[in-house]
Amino acid sequence: MSRPPSRPAPAKPDAAKGQLHPRNLHQGRYDFPALINASPELAAFVIINPYGKESIDFANPAAVKVFNRALLKQFYGIAHWDIPADYLCPPIPGRADYLHYLADLLAAGNAGELPRGAKVRALDIGVGANCIYPLLGNREYAWQFLGSDIAASAIASAKAIVQSNPGLSDAIELRQQSNPAHIFQGLLTADERFDLTLCNPPFHASADEASSGSKRKWRNLGKLDPKRKLPVLNFGGQAAELWCQGGEAAFVSRLIKESAQYGQQVLWFSSLISKASNLPGVYSALKKAGALQVKTVEMAQGQKQSRFVAWTFLSSQQQQDWRQSRWK
Repeated sequence: MSRPPSRPAPAKPDAAKGQLHPRNLHQGRYDFPALINASPELAAFVIINPYGKESIDFANPAAVKVFNRALLKQFYGIAHWDIPADYLCPPIPGRADYLHYLADLLAAGNAGELPRGAKVRALDIGVGANCIYPLLGNREYAWQFLGSDIAASAIASAKAIVQSNPGLSDAIELRQQSNPAHIFQGLLTADERFDLTLCNPPFHASADEASSGSKRKWRNLGKLDPKRKLPVLNFGGQAAELWCQGGEAAFVSRLIKESAQYGQQVLWFSSLISKASNLPGVYSALKKAGALQVKTVEMAQGQKQSRFVAWTFLSSQQQQDWRQSRWK
């Protein structure tokens, strides 16, 4: 049985550098008249940027929330979407990219065919109050989702979104992880199977680090105003969404270690890795855990570079048997 290399070569993205995935619906500039037509409330937040183009003030959490609501309604048919104040308001194009590249990952072992429909089940670790990955994944590929979170308030918000949009309750299930020390243990039953897991792990190692990162961003944007109360980050966020002890590296290490115990229940595990400097530690942890295949997928949105690492504990034959029994 072959072991993965300690430093797998990153997979080349299908999209050109700096561009979104080819299937991403958010190519080019936003059509604000169309967005306003779908969500008239957005009109109050539209500004003219320094380049003379219509935009919004991405420093204004209220504007970002309404903008997201308009995107979800126009592009994905999500009529009702809201989150509590100060919760993470996600940049939708980047979130969609993660899902599209995960779909490519599944297709790569399926003769290039994208698996769609309820036969595919995904687990979103840390679904958050916004429930964004299940919403996009269901609308784009009709996948079924289980979303987990340690915060009761996040689960309640996500449930409110799902229940407010007809048809989603049958496709998206939400569960609270009652023990923050665990990720899969105590959440999954022995008979459950998932084709994918995805995760946007807490980025920072402390609240102070998260705050400092935010101030640097505002300073770079020329928006640091001592009189202005700044959000925690550009898109808001609660403590568990933004930081944990040890930061991203520690969380992903724990995710990998625990995933080994559930390796026969999941086809592909995955996690976003925001800091490229964390990759060597991730590869080392995966080798130690006994992952049989590891793939690193680079993504880009303008100048912002990101990536995710995916791994499996199933042999090639087991993967083939999995697809045959679940997707055919």
